[in-house]
Amino acid sequence: MTITSIRVRRAAVACLSMAAAVGITIGATGPASAAPSVQQLADTIKAGLKAPNTSTNLKARQQNITTAAAPLALPTGTDSVASETSGFGPRQTRFIPAFAYSAFNPNVAPPGANNYSCKPKAGQRPVVLVHGTWESAYDNFAMMSPDLTKAGFCVYTFNYGKLNITNGGGVISLIPGVYGTGDLATSAGQLSTFIDNVLARTGASKVDIVGHSQGGVMPRWYLKFLGGAAKVQKMVSYGATNHGTTLDGIGSLGRTINNLGIDVLGVAQLPVGVSGIQQVVGSDFLTKLNAGGDTAPGVDYTAIRTFYDEVTTPSASTFLVAGPGATVKNITLQDGCPIDLSDHVSMSYSPRLITLVQQALDPTTKLVCTINGFITG
Repeated sequence: MTITSIRVRRAAVACLSMAAAVGITIGATGPASAAPSVQQLADTIKAGLKAPNTSTNLKARQQNITTAAAPLALPTGTDSVASETSGFGPRQTRFIPAFAYSAFNPNVAPPGANNYSCKPKAGQRPVVLVHGTWESAYDNFAMMSPDLTKAGFCVYTFNYGKLNITNGGGVISLIPGVYGTGDLATSAGQLSTFIDNVLARTGASKVDIVGHSQGGVMPRWYLKFLGGAAKVQKMVSYGATNHGTTLDGIGSLGRTINNLGIDVLGVAQLPVGVSGIQQVVGSDFLTKLNAGGDTAPGVDYTAIRTFYDEVTTPSASTFLVAGPGATVKNITLQDGCPIDLSDHVSMSYSPRLITLVQQALDPTTKLVCTINGFITG
């Protein structure tokens, strides 16, 4: 792979963080507060006439995942695939180096993950890490996975949602190491298969899930519609697009134009992929997911936002409301640590965020507070 290819891949996630962030100055010290409220956007969408055209919308066919350490072949149909990881990469402390490493090694696991002989501490369960859109198991968790392992957790992860460009994965899917571009309901089926594999191989009765961005909202489909609530005790998310992203109004603008009969969101799938469109506020996927409440009975939820999130906008839209039989704890990363300037991308490499995740899994964990930068970490 050429250096140019790496730069293109690096620019891809930067586009999600920067080009989409209209009205935000990189390195700003304030949040994406200029975006319309979720209710305003919802009212705009409800008044419309037309939903975006997505050929794989709301399909929930469960994909098989091999137990061997090798990626699955890309399908000839319209469904995405998931794959086990192969080998391990080094621990990273910044997102960009991890992102570049995965361009050369698109299927590696983060250090410490997928050790099926690992024995959890008393009272703990296997922890399944779920990466976000355009990311991979490695570049999303190259710091969190070894840190959780060092703290005594048994960590498991995989790559999901690989969809080729001809089937709606978007131009970004051409870049090695980019996953999470396929239909979210299909990806939830892949998660279901992976968790069943973890439970079978570890002998555990339940797992805990930790997910970033799409990796926080997609598992909620699994919990609600695929029987996951009986197999999951804790659902920890950070930067999750739980109620959709406005992309600082771009999503709302595109949906308003769609409602007038011009399918701009269908066209937008070409660069961003099916999963990107499904995470825009008011999508069919999110409407069905959130109908009747945010939570599934029996699950303990923790939702973490960063005040400086330029992708999940407004950042408070990641928060959840507890329904019957569930608990919810909503946390702002900067509460008690204002020097942490993590944005949507760099929060995976925030020491504060990682200890917040650990504390959600084990309340005895002590929090740390250190500086973490915008995008670069």
